[in-house]
Amino acid sequence: MAEKSVAEKTVAEVTAEVTAEVMAELAVLEDPKARAVNEKHGDDHGVNLGKLRALAKRLKTQQELAVRLWETDDTAARLLALLICRPKAFTRDELDAMMRQARTPKVHDWLVSYVVKKSPHADELRLAWFADPDPVVASAGWALTTERVAKKPEGLDLAGLLDTVEAEMKDAPDRLQWAMNHCLAQIGIAHAEHRTRALGIGERLEVLKDYPTSPGCTSPYAPVWITEMVRRQHGA
Repeated sequence: MAEKSVAEKTVAEVTAEVTAEVMAELAVLEDPKARAVNEKHGDDHGVNLGKLRALAKRLKTQQELAVRLWETDDTAARLLALLICRPKAFTRDELDAMMRQARTPKVHDWLVSYVVKKSPHADELRLAWFADPDPVVASAGWALTTERVAKKPEGLDLAGLLDTVEAEMKDAPDRLQWAMNHCLAQIGIAHAEHRTRALGIGERLEVLKDYPTSPGCTSPYAPVWITEMVRRQHGA
């Protein structure tokens, strides 16, 4: 049977071919040294993120290709998918399913930051995920809440959030603890009326107090983080 011409191929067939080509290109970009570094952070891929972004820039927005790449269950392919997708094209249920499939930290972070935050379903998902029994999914709910604390706090119960942080953050699993700590810090930074209490909670719980911080970077320990960001805001 003669090979089909491009004009005769269906969209699905063309997308499948492009997906295979992109996967082959990602395989070429795989660097064992980069993988070793990434795996220390729980990310099972070896593609330099700068090169991944360059590939995404060349591919531009391609929603069907993004869906196919996500379906491969390959971490580098999923990261690329999140860069070339159309965030508003996903339904609420699709985003919920993707969040439950996103098990590596970088995929999880990019899904929240680059896709869910831009979706019209963001606040509905924030509320649904916030109390999810899966701590990784719940951490996404907290991340979206932190975004609102900073940019659109109207309607949020900030005192109630601090109550929850105070009661649950100390013993929360790592990723959820990190997200709750970020929310605690953001409340302290952005809302002066809650700053004293946020600082007090951070000092009592001592979460991330001994976290190693590179020179020139701000510690994630909430009291230090809050104090430094407020200092910068006031130009001190």
